[in-house]
Amino acid sequence: MIGKLKLSLPEGVQDYLPDECYNKRRIEDEIRKFFYLSGYNEIETPVIEFLDVFAGVKPSIEQEHMFKLIDPEGRILVLRPDITMPIARVVGTKMANDYLPLRLFYLGNVYRYGDFQAGKQREVAQAGIELLGLNGPEADAEVIAMAIQLFLELGLDEFQIDIGQVEFFRGLIEEAGIAEEQVKEIQSLIDRKDMLALEMALKRLPISDHVKDTIYRLPQLYGDNRVLQEAIKVSRNLKCRAALENIYQVYEILKDYGFERYVTFDLGMVQSFEFYTGIIFRGITRELGYPICGGGRYDKLVSEFGCDLPATGFAVGIKRLLIALERQGKLEEVPNVDVLVVVEDGQRREAHKLMQHLKSKNKRVEMFLPTNRSISPLDYARKRGIPKVIEFKENQGIIEYEVHPE
Repeated sequence: MIGKLKLSLPEGVQDYLPDECYNKRRIEDEIRKFFYLSGYNEIETPVIEFLDVFAGVKPSIEQEHMFKLIDPEGRILVLRPDITMPIARVVGTKMANDYLPLRLFYLGNVYRYGDFQAGKQREVAQAGIELLGLNGPEADAEVIAMAIQLFLELGLDEFQIDIGQVEFFRGLIEEAGIAEEQVKEIQSLIDRKDMLALEMALKRLPISDHVKDTIYRLPQLYGDNRVLQEAIKVSRNLKCRAALENIYQVYEILKDYGFERYVTFDLGMVQSFEFYTGIIFRGITRELGYPICGGGRYDKLVSEFGCDLPATGFAVGIKRLLIALERQGKLEEVPNVDVLVVVEDGQRREAHKLMQHLKSKNKRVEMFLPTNRSISPLDYARKRGIPKVIEFKENQGIIEYEVHPE
């Protein structure tokens, strides 16, 4: 009797059957080409890293959610839960003297262990870019524009990019002067948009009514550029005002690109403010209840690896992107084989030459093997949707014919 686990998969991973695998590879190839043509160079890091790589600057994933291993020397290894930090390691240790800016892109899998939720996998295929060595709104706008243009190139409709600024929240927290554990509670409530619990938590804090009111309004500061106008009216400290000015500058550049219709603002986006240092953003579609991409500015990360460089970037989840494209009817079926080749003894050399010639013309070619002889080549081609058959016969030469559905 075959064991149950032998026929199953661990939670959070999946098989990709031919249709989905074809579209996954097609999308990845299009992403790779788009990044490359945009001046970014591909980089690849190992799947296994030392745990220490992910220590220091607080990452977007906790250590208890990492898959850990022990090497023969007793050192703790992890299956990489993120690719940005390994790239920061490479830049800090091997590319520190390269001419700036560095424009890098990647495609690869990350591994994260935690509570399994809808849309969250434990093996996650990602693609992304990192722009290192440039500060300022032009760099942030380039990265956001790259995300928008990528989705347009892939044919994605009805998407938007929510833009936030972690320094706005950080400015309020510094003005309030509250403890770290209280910050985490407030941060979580804002992220969940739990207005009642947020109101109760703020009432317990010894901070001014103005700061309480501004923090309470953060989950509601979401929408078009009128949100920024509303926020500037209630901002009193310089850090908050500088953060809003930064968003305005980035938005003006995106408007110059003609991308304003894809942009909204969310000043309640505060879930990763320990890691990010400025602009943050995420891409969403109406088909999914979770983001398909996320990113932002992380100026402190590369310094963890001995090289003080500003940086910004984003990552897109390939599986989530596939789901969104499927729900918008944008995926393709695996193309049929173009030609079925039938060979009699003594004709294999010529048939093989022809097959290689057809492949050089980007034709899909299949050999009709002896095990298929219980069915005629014509019937086989009809069942497989192959439109053309070429037969190499020893006494009759080459016979070609089209296959028409019955």
